[in-house]
Amino acid sequence: MLGLMQDWPLLMHTVLDHAAIQHPHRDVVSRSVEGPFHRTDYATIRGRALKVAQRLMKDGIRQGDRVATLAWNTWRHLEAWYGIAGAGAVYHTVNPRLFPEQIAWIMNHAGSRILMLDLTFVPLVQAMADKLPLVERFVILTDAAHMPQTSLRNAVPYEEWLAEADGDFAWVRVEENAAAGICYTSGTTGDPKGVVYSHRSNVIHAMICTQVDAFGLGAADRVMPVVPMFHANGWSLALSAPMVGAALVMPGAKLDGASVHEVIERERVTFSAAVPTVWMMLLQHLEATGARIGSMNRVAIGGSACPPAITRAYQEKYGVRVIHAWGMTELSPVGTLFAVKPEVAHLTGDDMLRLQAKQGTPPYTVEMKITDDDGRELPWDGTTFGRLKVKGPAITRRYFRREEEEVLDENGFFDTGDVATMDENGYMEITDRSKDVIKSGGEWISSITLENAAVGYPGVAEAAVVSMKDAKWDERPLLILVMKPGVLSPNLTQMRDFLADKVAKWWLPDDLVVLDEIPHTATGKILKTRLREMFKDHRPAA
Repeated sequence: MLGLMQDWPLLMHTVLDHAAIQHPHRDVVSRSVEGPFHRTDYATIRGRALKVAQRLMKDGIRQGDRVATLAWNTWRHLEAWYGIAGAGAVYHTVNPRLFPEQIAWIMNHAGSRILMLDLTFVPLVQAMADKLPLVERFVILTDAAHMPQTSLRNAVPYEEWLAEADGDFAWVRVEENAAAGICYTSGTTGDPKGVVYSHRSNVIHAMICTQVDAFGLGAADRVMPVVPMFHANGWSLALSAPMVGAALVMPGAKLDGASVHEVIERERVTFSAAVPTVWMMLLQHLEATGARIGSMNRVAIGGSACPPAITRAYQEKYGVRVIHAWGMTELSPVGTLFAVKPEVAHLTGDDMLRLQAKQGTPPYTVEMKITDDDGRELPWDGTTFGRLKVKGPAITRRYFRREEEEVLDENGFFDTGDVATMDENGYMEITDRSKDVIKSGGEWISSITLENAAVGYPGVAEAAVVSMKDAKWDERPLLILVMKPGVLSPNLTQMRDFLADKVAKWWLPDDLVVLDEIPHTATGKILKTRLREMFKDHRPAA
């Protein structure tokens, strides 16, 4: 016997339809790439997205074709994103922070036929256009007045291109499991891998993110996605905000602390999301100027572990609740979020802060387990390390054009490559990437835990930990620091004394190095592969 409910497919355009009907005049505000702020609303975004879909079909784009974007978070990128999916095509958000060779490889691997790009990236793309033979047209996301001189083939300003469509168009009908978008992993080891999202997986994931114990979004919120749409599916915010009718505040290309603060204050932002580096820059701006962020009441921090010092500062000094989150491109991307369960609600002060340093608990639709190297499940006791594996409707089962490679275990779980613990209340804590964990004397040392503790030392701007070779213990931790401007760096003894009550004694670093800058990946994570290469022959001073 089957249920007698309507067959109503979960398609991305239904979210924008809902926003345009129920919240037609809700703000969509952007700092434009050209400079001025731009104001529109969901009804207008929907109308222009329909034109995008219509215009793409006029250019010969058909169901399943890939259309790439190389763009910041603005209203034009938003309507292009919806328009691509609404044409039955597949949006391909390209990360401009990758090396040009990686961008070309990704574009060619995806087979993207059109590239829509911001003015910022015209020189970059023009220099590599001969390496993009599959791209038939370049649409520059600007108007005729700002259109640069360019040799890009069939280049056209977006506003002129869009004006050729009248908007008398209906969304292309596709199955809910049809491909909607593709994002590539950052490729720090080997070639980047393409993760293909379906309409169904995107809508389910967005529903998860709006929940109270997730981002907790509602129509009264003013949501600023600092995390770019090209980073891990934009953390679903381009879907989650219109799904509940929240205003969208798009910060454009200027993501330094002063610029982010300006947008928060100007547009009364209540919720935002980004990697720790962004919130560290904003915190430094607030501390240097004495400014406040009165409208904002919560912020999601993910992409890499959030140091407790950042959490403490935002919560205790500025009254902003920190939602520590973890995820991956392969998870659409959210896998866990921190919320206070009744079982831990009695915790206060440093005890609660220590719990918040964990990445949180998986929402419904994300199943999670930790195993040993042989696949045997390990206990949830908060101390046993294991390989973190996940399963759910918004989690990848294959990589694009690598379908012959099996990425799931015999029970359908995806191995994240992370090493983690799970405690008795279901809180997960990433202790390392499996390739970054330090194995000393047969025991594991968490580089992430050491890094988070070290950032609490006064004047430390950033910390990284990698392994050094050791004749007795095989590997020992090397602590690498970047200091805030004008602050003296600690010596090894001072740092070991500071860390002594925060980690196990045998975890304490055997040496310390201070750099002007720590290398990062294209998504803002510490580039451990580069650090390991830099310090592969390093030995502690006698």
